[in-house]
Amino acid sequence: MTGWKLLPDEREALLQHFPSKYENVIADHVTLRVGATSNTPLPRSQNAQIVGRADDGNSLECLAVELDGTTDRPGGSTYHITWSLGPGCTARESNDVLRDKGWEPLEAPIPVELEPARF
Repeated sequence: MTGWKLLPDEREALLQHFPSKYENVIADHVTLRVGATSNTPLPRSQNAQIVGRADDGNSLECLAVELDGTTDRPGGSTYHITWSLGPGCTARESNDVLRDKGWEPLEAPIPVELEPARF
């Protein structure tokens, strides 16, 4: 996969702002491309901000991310950071929650620094 990693200081600050609801804390990246290889170029740096939050009320929460003015990820999904997961839940399910339930906008966007990465 390629995308952007949250810098450690940014991650810690966001975890203070958005305490995890479920036991398995992910909170570390925004995916651009699944199935990328070591030859896939890294994405360019982006102006990023957290603009919303989604929670299925059972076992998954994620943060909606705006990159250079859009939350629309290629392929029709939403840029996001999977925040925390309950038992039996996978990070991939964030896409389903965002598609099926949407996300609640924050009162004010929170700028974040992301670093292009492979993971």
